[in-house]
Amino acid sequence: MQPVRVAVLAIDGVSLFHLSVPGIVFGVQPPPTGLPPYEVGYCATRPGRVRCDQGMAVDVPRGLDAMVGADIVVVPAWNHPERIAPLALTDALRQAHARGAQVIGLCLGAFVLGDAGLLDGRSATTHWACRELFARRFPKTHFLPDVLYVGDDQVMTSAGTVAAIDCCLHILRLRHGADVANRVARLLVTPPHRQGGQAQYIEQPVPALPSETRLPGVLEWARAHLSQPLSLDAMADVARMSRRTFTRRFREATGMTVNQWLSAERIGRAQQLLETSDMSIEQVAAEAGFGTSLSLRQHFAKQLLTSPSAYRRTFRHGRAGGESRSYRRSIR
Repeated sequence: MQPVRVAVLAIDGVSLFHLSVPGIVFGVQPPPTGLPPYEVGYCATRPGRVRCDQGMAVDVPRGLDAMVGADIVVVPAWNHPERIAPLALTDALRQAHARGAQVIGLCLGAFVLGDAGLLDGRSATTHWACRELFARRFPKTHFLPDVLYVGDDQVMTSAGTVAAIDCCLHILRLRHGADVANRVARLLVTPPHRQGGQAQYIEQPVPALPSETRLPGVLEWARAHLSQPLSLDAMADVARMSRRTFTRRFREATGMTVNQWLSAERIGRAQQLLETSDMSIEQVAAEAGFGTSLSLRQHFAKQLLTSPSAYRRTFRHGRAGGESRSYRRSIR
């Protein structure tokens, strides 16, 4: 099997964290069952030693020619978002996209994609702290400042820091299905999936009372009971909070309403069952908590732009070698 080739850009002052994320996620070891081999390499505008933001230096042996033939090109956080990226770099990104590569801008790396013209007419996001600068510099972009990540026609951008992991895990979901991405997440000991539309900046006060620490347990309880008709009142009772307090704490912790969170969790559960079980569509709908196959189909059409049957055909036998057309607008 041919490996999926990933080219990661390294620039002076690059975030060591963002530089590492693609290799950590795509090159996870040992690779779980169902994940094809990934070959992660690094490149620079000029080969040689590159200094990272933490003061460390790394040797980058290849130049921008490493993007030729890459299936995925990743631009980590750009340390000078107010400056236009070098022409040689933006030309290389345009050429990679034109050849069919998926191009990703992590955090402020979105600015480089914008300089390359790859965000014109497309949806994009970046770190919330630079939202005003981004909106001014790229007025032709459909800017979504409050989401974790968004993809549009083989171009994907993410918010800051940990959202880079969410973004890369999401790419694995698109290419290989939810079960494979969840296996990778478990190996990394990170949450398996955060919706792209989840708020990227959440005010979360330090818990002052024992009751305020119960929310994580409630989420695990709800995940274990998705097949049941869960309600806001039922979850508030488990948390031993009033409906009003629970609603506020829930949004602070997740950036979502209870209904939004339950819908996302049920979609994820249905995806996993469609990939890994022989359950009928009706059984999947019941197990995931949608009740009826009609409800499941409606949620799939709205959130994933496909049907449960089509999703199963795409991912059930691990045949998804690339991003399905149905999933290109990957915030949904």
